[in-house]
Order: sequence, then structure tokens, then C-alpha cells
Amino acid sequence: MKIEREDNGKKGRYVIYYHDEFAGEMTFTWAGKTQFIIDHTGVEEKFAGKGLGKKLVMRSVEYARENNLKIIPLCPFAKKVFDTTEEIQDVRS
Repeated sequence: MKIEREDNGKKGRYVIYYHDEFAGEMTFTWAGKTQFIIDHTGVEEKFAGKGLGKKLVMRSVEYARENNLKIIPLCPFAKKVFDTTEEIQDVRS
């Protein structure tokens, strides 16, 4: 499994590959210089149930912590992860 981050300064995404095959993505939009909005998380149907969506959200949490940023989880999936994972509340905006 591999996760890559893309960012053009306004929008970006995390892309996850499972055995070198595209498996899903999580997109985000910058909301100023200190926070970003997770606006979509999607995993290909054939990879459902493997926890890949949560891995994408958690990778963005790592990035937020490393860069002193906050996350606004507007995507329903990301919001659910934040609502049910107490240890990531430090980066929630």
C-alpha cells in the first residue's frame, strides 16, 4: 500500500494505491494558511472494507500535526472518522 499527496496550493488530494493499483482518494481544499477542508473521500468498490478510507484520513491528520494545521472534516466519511476517533481531536477545527 502506498499513499501519495498532491497539492497545488488551493486544492489537493491523497491517493492510495493497493498493490500498485489506484484504490481511492481523499480530496481537500485549503481554507486559509492554517487549515484545510476534507471535502471528499472515496475508495474503489473492489477495495471496500480494507480500511483504506480511514488510512487516507489518518495520513492527513499526520500531515496536519507535522505542519501545525487544523482540519475541517466536511466529507461525511471524514466527519465520521473524526466523530469516532478521540485521539485526533487535536487537529479538528
